[in-house]
Amino acid sequence: MADSRRSTRTRQRCGSCRAEVRAIPAGCRPGPAGRSVTTAAQAAPLVVAEGLVKRFGELAAVDGINFSIAPGEVVGFLGPNGAGKTTTIRMLSCNSPRTGGRLDVFGLDVARHPREIKAQLGVVPQDNNYDPDLSVFENLLVYARYFGIPRRVARQRAGELLGFVHLSDKSAERVDELSGGMKRRLILARGLINTPRLLVLDEPTTGLDPQARRLIWERLRELRQRGVTIIITTHYMDEAEQICDRLLIIDNGRVIATGSPPALIAEHAGQEVLEVVPEGGASGALEAALGECRFQKLGDKFEVFASDCPEALGRIRKQARLTSYSVRRATLEDVFIRLTGRELRD
Repeated sequence: MADSRRSTRTRQRCGSCRAEVRAIPAGCRPGPAGRSVTTAAQAAPLVVAEGLVKRFGELAAVDGINFSIAPGEVVGFLGPNGAGKTTTIRMLSCNSPRTGGRLDVFGLDVARHPREIKAQLGVVPQDNNYDPDLSVFENLLVYARYFGIPRRVARQRAGELLGFVHLSDKSAERVDELSGGMKRRLILARGLINTPRLLVLDEPTTGLDPQARRLIWERLRELRQRGVTIIITTHYMDEAEQICDRLLIIDNGRVIATGSPPALIAEHAGQEVLEVVPEGGASGALEAALGECRFQKLGDKFEVFASDCPEALGRIRKQARLTSYSVRRATLEDVFIRLTGRELRD
């Protein structure tokens, strides 16, 4: 966000580490918006993982994944529950030690510099772990203490953040009186209290109704426009498409594909999908008619990935009898099914 005024800087010890707390200029919205944006070509990656492994006994929850995240990127970890998304986030947030491989955040090893990393990191966990005995405003002030933010700066920042997440009129209420969507927006505001260089969100909209989910998306889009670097885990395809610049599709602890949502769809599913059901379940004739077309079988239905769906349909109808057929736009769900052989479920 453009602002001609310079932000003041207050040097403050954050816990037992030395961290610089950046005060927001008067009238500005939340902290990350105030910093200058550096393009990926101008700066080193904020996050680098190489051969990252996390084992629980014999189980490899994260199995040798590699990725990097550049400043200003919004990267989504897409996969089903148990894929390894949250485990990766916990290692990245310095809350769970890795078993093997390399993991650097801000150019620092997570095992050697957890305090320095946490001072510059904003985290929105899956659970709403707020203090139920305090008001909305007080929850932000208490959290600000963990970063050594001066009370005057914390009060100003808390007020601006509550405005950002549309909770200004709820600041004096106890948190337990809020709706589920409001609680999630409060946790988002809390994750921004220390003006983080990197914001990490773990399933931020799980369990919310469509309207509440879209309110969270709007806030994340605004942060993206301001150049905030964001990592988000999700198993919602529409969320991944709406918010993320790039996706890492994760299954069984491994990254099986990466790219922008449109690029992944184009590469693995094409622009359209032809859905056909053979008459009487006679799949043999249909498979013969498909020739070299890519397809997958889901129950009695065949999903055909063809560059020219009308042409493919005409050819199929000449060789096989169909109960029904339709053409629809290809989605990330199609990509995931093609790559894993199963649907992405909650």
